[in-house]
Amino acid sequence: MPVVTIGRVSALVLSGGTFAFLFVNNSWRSDNLFLVPDLILCAVLVAAALTPRPRVQRALLFAFGLTAGVLMTSVASYAVDGRLGVASLIGAVLSVVAAALLARSRQPSAA
Repeated sequence: MPVVTIGRVSALVLSGGTFAFLFVNNSWRSDNLFLVPDLILCAVLVAAALTPRPRVQRALLFAFGLTAGVLMTSVASYAVDGRLGVASLIGAVLSVVAAALLARSRQPSAA
């Protein structure tokens, strides 16, 4: 399976998981510091996954970088409270791994 396809699927899974997490944890409160960043990363991940072939690799790299930053900040926020944000940690690791795979793969030339 091509790395770009894996990236697209990973982006959609991360977006869907993050969006679902907002419902599971009742995170739609106005005092949730991560509500807007989570919604933005969901939209960016979906947009990157749907980007046409010539630009998809760059779009996914950007989306996974943004996602890793937001989710790593969430992990740190949990850690400050003395908790472990397992879902955020898994999402952050998945984002970093997906970005690394995309960065290492050769982008086919647009012919």
